Amino acid sequence: MTIRAYRLLFSLLLLPMLAGAASVPKPPQIEASAHLLMDAASGQAIVEHNADEPMPPASLTKMMTIYVTAEEIKSGDINLDDEVPISVNAWQMGGSRMFLREGTRVPLRDLLRGVMVQSGNDASVALAEHVAGSEDAFADLMNHHAQELGMDNTHFVNATGWPAENHYASARDMAKLARAIIRKHPDTYEIYSQKSFTYNGIKQNNRNMLLWRDPSVDGLKTGHTEEAGYCLVSSAQRDDMRLISVVMGTESEKARARESMKLLTYGFRFFETYQAYAADDVLTRERIWMGAADELPLGSTEPLVVTIPEDSHDQLNAEMTVDEDIRAPVKKGDRYGTVTIKLDGETLLERPLVALESVEEGGLFSRLWDHVVRFFMSLLQ
Repeated sequence: MTIRAYRLLFSLLLLPMLAGAASVPKPPQIEASAHLLMDAASGQAIVEHNADEPMPPASLTKMMTIYVTAEEIKSGDINLDDEVPISVNAWQMGGSRMFLREGTRVPLRDLLRGVMVQSGNDASVALAEHVAGSEDAFADLMNHHAQELGMDNTHFVNATGWPAENHYASARDMAKLARAIIRKHPDTYEIYSQKSFTYNGIKQNNRNMLLWRDPSVDGLKTGHTEEAGYCLVSSAQRDDMRLISVVMGTESEKARARESMKLLTYGFRFFETYQAYAADDVLTRERIWMGAADELPLGSTEPLVVTIPEDSHDQLNAEMTVDEDIRAPVKKGDRYGTVTIKLDGETLLERPLVALESVEEGGLFSRLWDHVVRFFMSLLQ
């Protein structure tokens, strides 16, 4: 298929450029086995080390437990008001607990807080059994969603993060999961910012120290086992920028908070989230043959967002490749090319260039006319 490539003029289509790119210092030294800092809007990694290495995730696992539950709530299969029966399996779980009692029924909304705020292993098992009938079946759901989210270096065998063979995740995958929770389930995500929760007369504080240290931090989850070390997935928003930090395998609670803060501070200080184009912006209008219209608007159905060093807008370039021979009928969303945004020659983003409108096939006369025009055009080539 013949394609045409050309550049978009940022100076015409974007906000005014700022002169000169800022100098970005090296990222801080992070004392962790693996770490990653991601822009939640663009999904770009700003800083990373061993980010794709599978590691024991400890209670970071419970982020997927919550994600699966939120997906089931969204689908209507379960409800926040469900009274969830507490089994012996849930009640007898060790480690961090919500202190559920066997044989009781607990509102699902309370179990969510028991997992997200108190990191309850008992609450996690109760949710798993309510959603899928057993923890093993729930683990299958967890892995299914992990595949859908592109978590290529993750595999779950339980809902808690209790040490087990073949139970692992990478820092990048944990950031992908955090981003999905933030974007797809904002109401559920809000619970992660809750500093304490009281159940059965027992008040427990959220183990995420950053909730007390920085008002911009509003999530997400801590984890710790002897094998995993101290882990933390955190997220913070300042102005229009939200960052996700992941540290795995630090030496203490204080260390995971400290190293996470280093990453967040670095990202907010030296980078920015930049929306190059809004969703459904018309990036080009192309000739369409045999159609009820002569032109087809092309663009992206999602905002084109990139993460760049502060004040580096003038170094951005957008390029498009577009199919030359576009014929009706066309359905909205059909792909006819690619748009790529680069900074200093490095590709930051590549997205499909799609039809923003449907175009029906033209009438008999207009189709015949287009055939004639195309015939003479071919003679001139």
